[in-house]
Parts: sequence; structure tokens; C-alpha cells
Amino acid sequence: MDEAKKINLEDMGKLVIRIMLGGLLLFHGIGKVVHGVDMIQNMLVAHHYPAFAAYGAYLGEVVAPIFIILGFWTRLSSLVIAFDLAVAILLVRMPEMLTLAKSGGWALELEAFFFLSALALMLLGPGKLRLGGRGGIHG
Repeated sequence: MDEAKKINLEDMGKLVIRIMLGGLLLFHGIGKVVHGVDMIQNMLVAHHYPAFAAYGAYLGEVVAPIFIILGFWTRLSSLVIAFDLAVAILLVRMPEMLTLAKSGGWALELEAFFFLSALALMLLGPGKLRLGGRGGIHG
């Protein structure tokens, strides 16, 4: 396979990862837009954190996924998503860290999937198939 095709396939693979991570996480963000972040605020307050920090979920689950899909500030947006997932795991899912779901899989596999996909994309960058192409805003 010549070098031009290899680079093209890598860029297409990065686009698939961006669409997968951003698109699937955006559904969670839409839920927050529709239903609000009251539940998150209550959890934060219960752990002695400021309630206003719950609005960061909009950044991590709406803005960052849209930016990732577009290839706009991809590395920074991926870091925001990884942080958002780390907070969600620590605040909500820690008691299930070493448990299995009813289906037999790891109870935190969805969170781990999002977190590790965000870390991978942060390392890989957006690829050439992004908003603005080569001369656009870099990831």
C-alpha cells in the first residue's frame, strides 16, 4: 500500500473515532439539555463541591462532542471529555468499579469506553478530515 493511501485510511479511521465518540456522547448531553443538571448539582453538593460546577456537563457532553465531530480543537475537547468522565466515575459510579453488570460485562464499560476513546483521540489528533482541512483550526 503506498503512503498516500495509508495516510488517507488513518485519517478516515480518526474521523470514525471522532463521529463515534462525539456522536454517542452527544446523546447524553442532549439529555442534560432537555432535563437539566439538577441531579448532578445534588451529587456535587453532597460531596461538598459547588453546585455551579454541574454546568460543566454541558461543556463535556454538548460542546466538546460537537467540536470533536467537526474536528475543531479535538485534542482539547477530548481532554474535556476525559475529565468529564473521570468526574462522573468518581461521583456516581465508584461503588461499581469492581462489579459486573447483569449482562456479564464490566459495570463501568460505557464510561471506560468514552474515557479511553477520549484519551486515544487526544493522542491521535483529528486527522485531515476536519473542519477547515489542513489550514483550519488544528486539533
